[in-house]
Amino acid sequence: MLDSIGLLFLLFGLEIVLGIDNILVISIFVAKLPPEQRKKARFFGLVFALVARIIFILVLVKLADFRHPIVYGLSIRDIILIAGGLFLLWKAVAEIHSTVELKEEGYDENSLKVSTRFASVISQIVMLDIVFSVDSVITAIGLTNQTWVIVGAVILSFVAILWFAGPIGEFIIRHTSIKILALAFLVTIGVTIFMEGIHKSMPRQYIYLPMGFALIVECLKMRYDSNKKKKIPKE
Repeated sequence: MLDSIGLLFLLFGLEIVLGIDNILVISIFVAKLPPEQRKKARFFGLVFALVARIIFILVLVKLADFRHPIVYGLSIRDIILIAGGLFLLWKAVAEIHSTVELKEEGYDENSLKVSTRFASVISQIVMLDIVFSVDSVITAIGLTNQTWVIVGAVILSFVAILWFAGPIGEFIIRHTSIKILALAFLVTIGVTIFMEGIHKSMPRQYIYLPMGFALIVECLKMRYDSNKKKKIPKE
């Protein structure tokens, strides 16, 4: 029993680390919605993603050959990663173009358009959550055959991500430079996921370290700009 509990927290830590990508995706997608709908979109997006992930776990536990080639040397896992990587790459590039060219749509054009966008955001969050969860779920299944341990870790990580997604998301929305940096991060993640799908591994540290360094530099710049404004005498 103690081994199972220890494994539960190990998988929980793994889900939290890999959940960083998820928080960025949620933050970018939710930014398209009116401020009063963002919190609801985060909650329902994560709830539906949680349900979809649990179903995905139950299916993979029963499916023994999800890593065996089925077409053109690609397995079910590979196909999911290729499709998800291409979609994330397209979405991130489109969002960068929309942000830089100031083509973001207004929030109050009409209620039908807002409701349609809300449903679109939820569906995209759920789809990409499944893509991001592929490797963590496969790793979890390799570590234990106890489904309750895997599902428990997913539920705990859901609560943690729900807690942090709001503050991080609003911070990204308020600072355009951080938003573009986050989108650039999603471009590299999309490329990495696609490469994994075609069996070309790319160490994640080659992505996380440079992006982390860029984030630190950007935060220092923001701090400098803030201090500079404070020292300018008011007229």
